[in-house]
Amino acid sequence: MLYYLFQYLESNFDVPGAGLFQYITFRSALAIILSLLISTVFGKRIINFLRNQQVGETVRELGLEGQKEKAGTPTMGGIIIIIATLVPVLLLAKLDNIYVILLIVTTLWMGTIGFIDDYIKIFKKDKQGLKGIFKVIGQVGLGLIVGSVLYFNDGVTVRKDTAETRVTASNTALKSMLEEKSTATTIPFFKNNEFDYAEVLSFMGDGYENWAWIIFIPVVIFIITAVSNGANLTDGIDGLAAGTSAISVLALGIFTFVSGNIILSDYLNIMYIPNSGEMTVYIASFIGALIGFLWYNSYPASVFMGDTGSLTIGGIIAVLAISVRKELLLPILCAIFFAENLSVIIQVSYFKYTKKRFGEGRRVFLMSPLHHHYQKKGYHESKIVTRFWIVAIMLSILAIVTLKLR
Repeated sequence: MLYYLFQYLESNFDVPGAGLFQYITFRSALAIILSLLISTVFGKRIINFLRNQQVGETVRELGLEGQKEKAGTPTMGGIIIIIATLVPVLLLAKLDNIYVILLIVTTLWMGTIGFIDDYIKIFKKDKQGLKGIFKVIGQVGLGLIVGSVLYFNDGVTVRKDTAETRVTASNTALKSMLEEKSTATTIPFFKNNEFDYAEVLSFMGDGYENWAWIIFIPVVIFIITAVSNGANLTDGIDGLAAGTSAISVLALGIFTFVSGNIILSDYLNIMYIPNSGEMTVYIASFIGALIGFLWYNSYPASVFMGDTGSLTIGGIIAVLAISVRKELLLPILCAIFFAENLSVIIQVSYFKYTKKRFGEGRRVFLMSPLHHHYQKKGYHESKIVTRFWIVAIMLSILAIVTLKLR
């Protein structure tokens, strides 16, 4: 909203300083400051409101140190992240940008699913929350929307050969025939590092590109479901999900900025994605919201994000990665999420296998997800969180290095 206001003031009244709002970097800086202020200043009021509504966490007896002290801590704190993200975006971003619209829809969609899940757990006293099948239906629904928009919308294009494009002083590329619809993505660490999902259907002969959605949309659904569930599992100890997510999103923000800037994408010899740079404003706001939430969620937590926050975080990260054509980097960027997911899959599968074969179930880990395994080994949860953050930082640096390492 402010973007359009200051654009009007500059074009009609030549107000000094109004032109700053045309720059993504300036609006991103304002977005992160504003989201930090909202999450830290108003976060306390939201926590007090949740406490007054008796929106407290019901803790299952797992035999973990410090577990009983967490009983009654307000949950559904993901509301803080959602508000602190959306308010700066609505004020500072270009709201007609298709990528920004998709991210806003993702935030509200996954936030609603998580909110319903938390509501059932707290107010209906059902520890299972929203049935798994309905969560999956919601995730698949979002995947269908995101996949369909990215495939069919004319505003979603790529430009692979940026060298032939003339660039104006304001860093806007003049329209040319180089802009094209494509389902191409980036494969890390490979020299010719682009892969087009349509190529999977090349055996169909001429016109196979028109059927690429058959591959692309299911891939989008799978990624959104996997990452959102991974984030949900990671939200098990104070500050783990918010901290690791902030690190991953920061790396995605770098990818987004360079992919949306024709000069930098040409220099780095990467795919240029027109109009995607506007997502940087959203990412800045999201990072500020996550860091601000850590003010209250770090050990000992004053609030938990609940599924309202964790499902939303996972969905946003997935859509960001897909939009900027970096979804194949998610196993590196979100390795913590996938390790948590994998630990549960391995634990359950091995337990069922050994129970069927030997008559009693055996375990690979002391407890799953993975962070509980280390708690059982006697590590304090703040040490576990810090070490997971360090791992996330190293992996994010590795992911960023792929811009030139190929």
